[in-house]
Amino acid sequence: MSRLRIFSESDPSKPEFASYDPDFIATELQKIGVTFERWKASQPIAPGVSPEDVMAAYRADIDRLVAERGFKTVDVVSIAPDNPQREAMRAKFLDEHFHKEDEVRFFVAGSGLFTLHVDGKVYEVECVQDDLIAVPDSTRHWFDMGPEPSFVAIRFFTEPDGWVGHFTGTDIAQRFPRYDGLTEGH
Repeated sequence: MSRLRIFSESDPSKPEFASYDPDFIATELQKIGVTFERWKASQPIAPGVSPEDVMAAYRADIDRLVAERGFKTVDVVSIAPDNPQREAMRAKFLDEHFHKEDEVRFFVAGSGLFTLHVDGKVYEVECVQDDLIAVPDSTRHWFDMGPEPSFVAIRFFTEPDGWVGHFTGTDIAQRFPRYDGLTEGH
């Protein structure tokens, strides 16, 4: 289940607000320029299907987003809990950074935690299956796929190097909770 928690940047111990309602999540994130949508596949997706089959199942939404935002490249990334590079992959974006283009991800399966740092607040967004998040360029954030990452995601790019992380050098990401996988009870 998708989740949004909002913290003061100075107090990672207690969220000021939390919600599992996708409509509320979308409304709150839109206030800071972040798009949050829920998509449904046009056909069943079985484990292990090809990236082409994954994209075919979401073709209408993919085409709409590409037309609206001018993306040049769309791909599918898949990470399994037994990936031998999982620790290095997780560590890659655990520190606060930003990109020089929008970071847009759609979760076909699995989950991950995007944490956004905007105007003195920290927005923790747990993205799960059927969630799309579009983080505007230059938005400070970090991403945690958890210690045993398990997700399939569709990624959207404008430029090949646009998703390179530009790190801020702050320690804020270390002060907030790490992601251990799906929220308990969901």
